[in-house]
Amino acid sequence: MEQPMPSETSFLARLRTALSCFTGALASPDFCRRVAALLRPAQAPAQPNPVALPPERLQASGLAVLSLLQREGRLIDFLQEDMAAFSDAEIGAAARVVHAGCRKAFAENFTLEPALKDAEGATITVPAGFDAQRIRLTGNVAGQPPFRGTLKHHGWVATAVKLPTVSEALDPRVIAAAEVEL
Repeated sequence: MEQPMPSETSFLARLRTALSCFTGALASPDFCRRVAALLRPAQAPAQPNPVALPPERLQASGLAVLSLLQREGRLIDFLQEDMAAFSDAEIGAAARVVHAGCRKAFAENFTLEPALKDAEGATITVPAGFDAQRIRLTGNVAGQPPFRGTLKHHGWVATAVKLPTVSEALDPRVIAAAEVEL
């Protein structure tokens, strides 16, 4: 009859158990398999493979911005149109409508500030260690900073983004639903 082992097993009790396991494993292949199974490290539950999202789900936020610009300013309609058949005045009139709608959508969802505060056209010094994401050097770039040059465009940095979340129930590829008047 087996006796329960105390929670603090003494060295002699552990030695007796080890010898019993040793002799038992030599004497019985079945006993050896059972002890070997106990000695294997516990298998961690398999982690489920992450489900690869389809490209439209990975790009849902970009598609949502495109949808927003289409809904408010008809940007895609404007860009998809062949402008060769229209007069400059017609294109200008259409551009005003598209600009107003897209500007409204943009203002409601993004807050921007210039990457550089200087006025365009100003002469500026670009120091050593400048942030290449905020400042792109163009023209005859040679040598080491500091560089002196003319600010052609002040750049933009987003300081706030307030986009709606994209529902899993919606297909993000649908930028604008077809409209059917009844």
